[in-house]
Amino acid sequence: LREEKLLKRSGDAKLNETEDIPLNIDEDSIDEFYDEAPDSEIEKLEEEVIDQASAARTIAELEIEIESLKRLEDLALKVHRSGTDKKWEELSALLQGEGQTGTVNNIFDAEGLRRKLIIFTEHRDTLNYLTNRIRTLLGRAEAVVTIHGSMGREERHKTQEAFTQDKNVLILVATDAAGEGINLQRAHLMVNYDLPWNPNRIEQRFGRIHRIGQTEVCHLWNLVASETREGEVYHRLLTKLEQQRESLGGSVFDVLGKCFNETSLRELLIDAIRYGDKPEIKAKLTETIDKALDYEHIRQLIEERALTHEVLDAARVQKIREEMERAEARRFQPHYIASFFREAFRVLGGAMHEREPKRYEITHTPTVIRNRDRIIGIGEPVLKSYERITFEKNLISISGKLLASFVCPGHPLLDSTIDLVLERYRELLKRGSTLVDPYNSCEDIRVLFYLEHSIQDARMDRSDNRRIVSRQMQFVEMDEKGNMRNLGYAPYLDYRPITSEENESMKSILESQEWLYGDLDSQAVAYAAEHIVPLHLDEVRTHKEERIRKTMEAVKDRLTKEINYWDHRSEQLKLQESAGKPMAKINSDLARQRADDLEARLRQRMQELEEERYLSPLPPVVIGGALVVPQCLLEKLTGKEPAFNIVNQAERERIDRLAVAAVMEMERKLGRIPREMDHGNPGYDIESKDPDTNRLFFIEVKGKSSGSSTITVSKTQILTALNKYDDFILAIVEVDGEKVAEPRYIYRPFRKEPDFGVTSVNYDLEDIFARGGYPV
Repeated sequence: LREEKLLKRSGDAKLNETEDIPLNIDEDSIDEFYDEAPDSEIEKLEEEVIDQASAARTIAELEIEIESLKRLEDLALKVHRSGTDKKWEELSALLQGEGQTGTVNNIFDAEGLRRKLIIFTEHRDTLNYLTNRIRTLLGRAEAVVTIHGSMGREERHKTQEAFTQDKNVLILVATDAAGEGINLQRAHLMVNYDLPWNPNRIEQRFGRIHRIGQTEVCHLWNLVASETREGEVYHRLLTKLEQQRESLGGSVFDVLGKCFNETSLRELLIDAIRYGDKPEIKAKLTETIDKALDYEHIRQLIEERALTHEVLDAARVQKIREEMERAEARRFQPHYIASFFREAFRVLGGAMHEREPKRYEITHTPTVIRNRDRIIGIGEPVLKSYERITFEKNLISISGKLLASFVCPGHPLLDSTIDLVLERYRELLKRGSTLVDPYNSCEDIRVLFYLEHSIQDARMDRSDNRRIVSRQMQFVEMDEKGNMRNLGYAPYLDYRPITSEENESMKSILESQEWLYGDLDSQAVAYAAEHIVPLHLDEVRTHKEERIRKTMEAVKDRLTKEINYWDHRSEQLKLQESAGKPMAKINSDLARQRADDLEARLRQRMQELEEERYLSPLPPVVIGGALVVPQCLLEKLTGKEPAFNIVNQAERERIDRLAVAAVMEMERKLGRIPREMDHGNPGYDIESKDPDTNRLFFIEVKGKSSGSSTITVSKTQILTALNKYDDFILAIVEVDGEKVAEPRYIYRPFRKEPDFGVTSVNYDLEDIFARGGYPV
């Protein structure tokens, strides 16, 4: 290819009847290009420079260079035919666990299975060469995947997910297209087959695996031809880098790109190639590298980097922290998400197998789920298989085990499954059910409505519909008098299904409840639209507004810099063209076109972000409901002794008020700031803050009359305690007439989730008291 280009230049010169061979490369412009150009443009310039690079200035000199090139071509052909490739041999030995101390333990795990590995190279030709040779070496084409610059973003994400989750995909060969913005943390082994001349790229490459959450020690091999001038520079660089890494840890890679601000690594390499035989040049190169990677210099850069992160004021940080803790207290236990997903996945034709406790393998994802993701998905795709999934955040990464994909709301696998289940069983949900409230002392029947509410922005999805940015299940309850209330999240957890016997006894009562046959749905929708929808919209808007503002600032800053660069570059090229020094592939018109394209891209991106900022609520939709029957009404109908009556309910409420007041007073004595929650708040009665540590405690108060031997705890309260395992307190207060005993505090009162169908659990007081005592 190089020979063809030189022959063409010689032919053009002879055709033009000129002896001089012009060099249309301005070295100063090239230096400026390297300093300012976007990374995506540098490879194109390098190709053009290589095309034109030649010491020949006449046709005769050019023909001598062509003859020299032919001799090199013959030599390269002999090397190729010999099958000897030292660099490949080193990589091959590494892949087979040979050649270096400790390599066997790194490339293969304790069971002899091959670990996942990433190989970075500079050029597409090298990538293709390595891909073919590695596939031949391993004997499996599917074991090797690639990422390169000509791949679309979606295709790159699919490859990333396959490398992360498919156990059959072992090696990723990539150019620097995978060096930024892609999380490859699934692996902790990396090889630089080619080392880039820009240290920022080395930093970006290693940052794909060396990142927060990585539980394994990361290993990086750099393949360098030591008996070359370029290799000598890299050898010194890597040796010095290893010395500072041992002193400063992996943080040295975070600032590697800034170490060579005064003299670029590219300049050092060019000087080494040009003048590397001169002792004084070698000494200067060594001195420059040692200075750039000086311990104190790197330490200062690390400190500067830490100081440049965005800083929030302490009050804002504390508010965010408290909201996160409250959300954590309210979240569904992974047990319920896992129970739903296992059954739904089975119904849809899938199967999952537990490989470690609460960690599963999916060998085949049903086509129906993958097809649904293609319709509703907006992020990463659903894969054909998952090497590991888990429903618990703390089990994502376990030392010595495979990284698991965290299946939670928002994960495409769960979202597609939910969407299919809702589609198949929506009519069953609308048909409704009857639930029993075991805690309410009144005899009033209520209706519980399940509403779905969505917030959309102005963007369009794949089906040309407005994109849904938030969807919530909301619960509204109505009584016979038309009173409505928002029941918050998952109120049904504390209800139980009605038995067939109880259902029979209810028929006569229901016939007399004329109000149940009115247009209740419309009333529920109207209430939700007035009281719940605005809260949902404000919550989403608060989250979105700040994120979009920051994104707009970042996009505008980045694209404006590129636009300014190409504007300036266009003017420079015009001057070069006027002086008779045109660039063959980068001319002023092309530079102007790129500036115009970037301006159009900036306008489009700003419009997209404005569309994302424009939020509008859709009307709430009733998707199901339930008749809620108090336990005491059923007991009355069946002739059982009621657990609640007007007298003992009044006494119950009195005891509860005295108990809560006693715990509030105790919290103040402990120096904390308690806040009583609204009546009926699910999960806990008091939220108390320690002003010294800003720690929140969630306290459930149980008042008991003298002589009681058990307490009843609802499912929601147990789940809240498990969600906030270290911050939940069960406070028990004995009330005898007007005498209120000192509260007893039980920390970590519950050990496991209640069974799926359980609504409450009775605990023996003696056993509970054995776990706690009086607060100090």
